[in-house]
Amino acid sequence: MSRRREQTRPTRGEVILHALRNDILNGYLVPGSPLGFADLGARYEASTGVLREVLPRLVEQGLVTVVPQIGYRVVEVSVQDLVHLTEARAAIETQVLAQSIRDGDLDWESSVVAAHHRLSQLSTIGDDGEINTDWLHAHRRFHQVLLEGCPNLRLREVAERLRDISEVYRCWSVRNTEQIQQRDAEHARLAALALERDVEGAKKELADHIHRTTEVLLAAQQDATQAPS
Repeated sequence: MSRRREQTRPTRGEVILHALRNDILNGYLVPGSPLGFADLGARYEASTGVLREVLPRLVEQGLVTVVPQIGYRVVEVSVQDLVHLTEARAAIETQVLAQSIRDGDLDWESSVVAAHHRLSQLSTIGDDGEINTDWLHAHRRFHQVLLEGCPNLRLREVAERLRDISEVYRCWSVRNTEQIQQRDAEHARLAALALERDVEGAKKELADHIHRTTEVLLAAQQDATQAPS
């Protein structure tokens, strides 16, 4: 029994990856900030070797960028990038969802039901006021499952990559209580439309879901800009 537990224990790299990702998404490592090996090593008690393993994985997820001769940085955010990202996601992700609904089998339907049920049982914000990482994983899994019925792996890879990049922006919007309640209802409608094989209805719901999150973020940015200093 102890041997089995030892095999499932996360590696040091996985622990550091989780900690770094969580700190980026919660804003403790702000967009554009440098990620030097010395500072990260002291902050997370991690060796340079572990950081060299972890940082490229965060680059793949779209949360970190690497600048030649400068090093790693938290991904920068901007209104223009958010708008472009939203347009790309709405175009590509809805296309993948349409193929998924047309080709998904009974196992896919079961996965959608299970993923939505788990998501609906989790709170977005934890007792400590931080984003609930279990919710983040369940949210990512729900949207991932919706697309898994699509047989075109290339399209799915592009869609998932764009979703990973949007994670930073999306996490900035989840503390809005009204938005949380609205998003829960959107997830329920999206799951129902997918299971009903309503391709056009599901595509519209997903596109609206993506655009609404962006609208909340842009409104928040405008409020912050107009707030008195």
